[in-house]
Amino acid sequence: MLASLRGNLNGLVKAKYKAARAAQSLIFSSTELAIIETEASVPFQLRYCPALAKKPQKDASTEDVKDKSKKPDPFDNPDEALLIAQLPEENPSHLLVLNKYPVIPEHFILATKQNKQQTALLERDDLEAMHACLKGWEEASSNSEPKRLFAFFNSGDHSGASQPHRHVQFLPVEEMAGDCETGRWKMLIDIIEDQAPSQGMGYSDLISHPDLPFLHYGQRITPDIDATGLFELYTRLYRAAESAVRLYIEKNPGTLRLHPTEGESNPISYNLGLTTSFMAICPRRKEGETLLRSDGSEIGSVALNGTLLAGTLMVKNEEEWELLKSNKSKFDEILGAVGIPSNARDPKFEYNKI
Repeated sequence: MLASLRGNLNGLVKAKYKAARAAQSLIFSSTELAIIETEASVPFQLRYCPALAKKPQKDASTEDVKDKSKKPDPFDNPDEALLIAQLPEENPSHLLVLNKYPVIPEHFILATKQNKQQTALLERDDLEAMHACLKGWEEASSNSEPKRLFAFFNSGDHSGASQPHRHVQFLPVEEMAGDCETGRWKMLIDIIEDQAPSQGMGYSDLISHPDLPFLHYGQRITPDIDATGLFELYTRLYRAAESAVRLYIEKNPGTLRLHPTEGESNPISYNLGLTTSFMAICPRRKEGETLLRSDGSEIGSVALNGTLLAGTLMVKNEEEWELLKSNKSKFDEILGAVGIPSNARDPKFEYNKI
């Protein structure tokens, strides 16, 4: 699918990003970066972006802000200044476009050309295009300067999804790392992969990190995997995630509901993360969590999307920033609140504990 971009995707994205930023066709917001840790010493990036707090908020009295169908579709005839490519070149099924409001340079998006549902299962050609972008990006790197992408997909009301038109997002790992001190941060999906067996594609090989306060599953991707293999792996992970949500609802009645399944929509919210060597899924029960002061007053709400699986999150006000930098237990509470507790794990999907 990406034959025409092989070895050149980095260059295309970089040139388009540079031109779009110079022309003010996109709005880059800088962030301040700190490394924080869970109580089990798993490192995360915490980004502080005060520009987010300045964005105007919609008036809930005049518009249903939860109705994403009322938002304009950024992937329907996208701005030429943001359009990177159409894939494949003949009879294209997907578009590559720059994110109009990035906080990471060269953040770009793979969207279906046809307006397909974000809440439906990804299809084989979606996964094939995702993996091809990841591989194409790495192929343009050198041994002295390796380059990687992280891909993530948000699906469902509790996932951090912002657009109903199906799309996958990509972040350059080296841009994400920024000026992190060497050794202080590693992508969470890579940390999870470190737990994985070197071979195997069965249910017994689904693994997770034992020290994270939210349920997740991952599995290694073989170098020669094709679109069918990617789809089988993805649906295997999805079934494990849905089983966990249903088990959680059964054990905790009244705390969470399955989503309506009109059309092809799925009943759960989840985030999917992907690199060339690993795929991971995290079922969700909340989009974010409210931070409170010691007197019970509200500081603000921290929302998370699929960048959770990269090991990064963002806040928009200084009090949130200072609290999470200084309070590991509060950070663990947020991670536990937005995900499904590990005790909802269905034993038939569990990898033998390390």
